[in-house]
Amino acid sequence: MKEPSRSAKIGLYAALCVICPLTLLPLAWMLSSSLKLDKDVFTIPIQWIPAIPQWGNYIKIWEKIPLGVFTFNTFKLTIIITLIQLFTCSFAAYGFSKCRFKGRDALFLCYVATIAIPWQVYMLPQYTMMNKMHLVDSHMSLILLHSFSAFGVFLMRQFMVSIPNELLEAARIDGLNEYGIYARIILPLSKPALASLSIFTFVTIWNDFMGPMIYLNTTEKKTIQVGIRMFISQYSAEYGLIMAASILSLVPVFTLFIAFQRFFVEGVATSGLKG
Repeated sequence: MKEPSRSAKIGLYAALCVICPLTLLPLAWMLSSSLKLDKDVFTIPIQWIPAIPQWGNYIKIWEKIPLGVFTFNTFKLTIIITLIQLFTCSFAAYGFSKCRFKGRDALFLCYVATIAIPWQVYMLPQYTMMNKMHLVDSHMSLILLHSFSAFGVFLMRQFMVSIPNELLEAARIDGLNEYGIYARIILPLSKPALASLSIFTFVTIWNDFMGPMIYLNTTEKKTIQVGIRMFISQYSAEYGLIMAASILSLVPVFTLFIAFQRFFVEGVATSGLKG
């Protein structure tokens, strides 16, 4: 493949320099608005740096709603579901990529095809099942519904395909069983893909709104996204506090991405090399 010319690279970098600030503009406005009084949020022209920053907005939001409880519930659900998905997706991906059995590829194709089915199609049957199991208004319902991910299996399987089969055959000759190969060889070599799946799952569960809104009714069990929506319903005019709560909800996701950025890029770049 021919390497792009220097002028093409310059043009690409120039376009990225223009697109990147435009992408970050809403986030910058939200951060600026979180430090303003309500009457100053929508002033024109926009005052990006407030003359008197209202740092108290980040304190008031904790007093207006039980944000600490919402944050704890969200962390609890996100961490538990992420850990479960890392295990179930990697374990299934190992079977689909390195274990040979009749109908393996057809089964994998059928499983991955479920990604194309919108959640709204099976939302009502899921709720009916959870209701019959008396799990509505409990965190267990959300944990069970998110324990398996076809996208996660696909991502992990595409990465594991690139691991040489000769390495596994040597381990089998040495007497290591399939569970040992999975735990001692596959998982250590799959760190980039696991990091990518961790970020995707963490962000998806952390930002999930419809699931908690449907299944959680008690205030003490709600998540931060539903809590912010509840705050907007009660204090619709306090835009500074709304923006402060939104910024606080972004901090864990941003921190996780920064921590796993190197593995994330490597995992995304290599997950589609073979398959």
